Amino acid sequence: MTPEHHEGDELRPSWQELGRQLLAKGAMTSDWTDTFADTPRMRFLPSVMWPYDQASEECVAVDRTADLDGWHRYACSDMAIITQWDDGTRTTPGTDMTSSSSMPSLVLSMLADLQVRPGHKVLEVGTGTGWNAALLAHRAGPGRVTTIEVDRVVAESARHALRQAGIAVTVIHGDGLEGHLPAAPYDRLIATCGLRTVPYAWVEQMRPGGVLLVPWGTHFTSTEATARLVVSGDGSSASGPFTQRVTFMRARAQRLTVGDYDTYVTAEAREGARKSRTTLPHSEVFGTTAWDANQFVLGLRLPDVVHTRGPEENGARPVWLLSSSDRSWACVLFREDRAEFTVYQYGRRRLWDETEAAHTWWTEQGRPGFSSFGLTVDQAGQHVWLKEPGNRISQPARSSEGTLAESGA
Repeated sequence: MTPEHHEGDELRPSWQELGRQLLAKGAMTSDWTDTFADTPRMRFLPSVMWPYDQASEECVAVDRTADLDGWHRYACSDMAIITQWDDGTRTTPGTDMTSSSSMPSLVLSMLADLQVRPGHKVLEVGTGTGWNAALLAHRAGPGRVTTIEVDRVVAESARHALRQAGIAVTVIHGDGLEGHLPAAPYDRLIATCGLRTVPYAWVEQMRPGGVLLVPWGTHFTSTEATARLVVSGDGSSASGPFTQRVTFMRARAQRLTVGDYDTYVTAEAREGARKSRTTLPHSEVFGTTAWDANQFVLGLRLPDVVHTRGPEENGARPVWLLSSSDRSWACVLFREDRAEFTVYQYGRRRLWDETEAAHTWWTEQGRPGFSSFGLTVDQAGQHVWLKEPGNRISQPARSSEGTLAESGA
C-alpha cells in the first residue's frame, strides 16, 4: 500500500475548500493555514483505502485506479481513513483497524494544542501515513522531526511518501513507548496512538518546559482524551489538563485482551450469580453519545474493569462489566420500556455496586467534563486529578460481598 503522489494533487479545489471549512469552525488556527495548504493529505494515502464514517461506524473500500474522483473526494474530506487491518495480516477489512489517517479536523486541533514553533525538536510516536509528521516538519523545520513507528511496513511506506514529497523527517522503525534517546532532548512530543500508561521515558527525553500531547484513557472504554502535559523545571515530571475527547487505535503493547464469554459465565458463575434490581437508566450511567464524559469518568473509578455491550435480545440490551484482574462480572439488562432493570453480579467484586458508587461520586462532584481533569506523570507512575494537580482521583477499595469501602476523594 505505497502512497502515490501525482503532480497537481494539492491544487484541487476540494483541498482548499476543506481548509476553509476547518478554519471557519475553529478546528484549524490561522497560523496553520499555509502548512495545511502546502502539505495535502493525498500525498500520503495508499491507492486502496477505507474511509470511515463515524456516524454509521462503517467504512467502504476506495481504489484510486478504479475511482479516481471518489478517491480524491475522500482524501479531501474531514474523514478518518483506514489504511491497515489486523496489523497488516489482511489486505481487506478484518477484525481490527490498526493504522489510519486521522480526521484532518482532529489532526489540526491537536497540532494547535501542541503549539509547535519553528526550530523546535519534535518526537512523534505513531507515524502512520506520515502526513502528521510532514505537517510538523513544515512548522518546525527540516531535520527537526523524528517519528517512530512499531510496524515495519507502515514505517517504510511513510518514509517513502515523505521522501517523495521532499520533506526531511527521520523515520524510525521501533517501539515508540521507549522514545528515541539518540535525538533527545525534545521540545515537543505527540502520540498518535491511544495510551493507558504514559511511559516515563518520554518525560526523561524532554527539555524542561517541553510539551507532551498524548491520547489517554482507561481500559474501561475506548473513550480517551488528549492530555497536554508540561515538563517541570527540574525535568522530573510532566503534568497538565485534558483538552479534548478523542479515540485512537491503542498502542500495540498496551492492548488488553479479556477472556471470552465462556471464561467468565461458567456453569458455576451462573449458579452463583446474585440477582438484584437498579433504577438507574443506561443513559444516566453511561451517557447518550460518545462525547459524554460518563464512561471516561467511570474508568477512573473502576480499576481493571472493561465495559462492553452485548447484542439486543428479546427487547433487552445487556451491558457487561468484566474484571480483568479476576473473573468477577456483572450484567445489567436494560429495557427502554421499564423503570427497573435486572442486575446479575458474580465474583469477589460486585462490579455493578462499584459502578453505581462511581456514578454517585461523579454526580457529587458536579458532573465535571473532560477538561476538568488532568494527568501527572512522574517517577512513581501516573495519576489523574480533578481541577488541580493536588486533588488526586483516588480509586475506592474494590467491593466485596456487596460492600464498598471509600478510600479518598
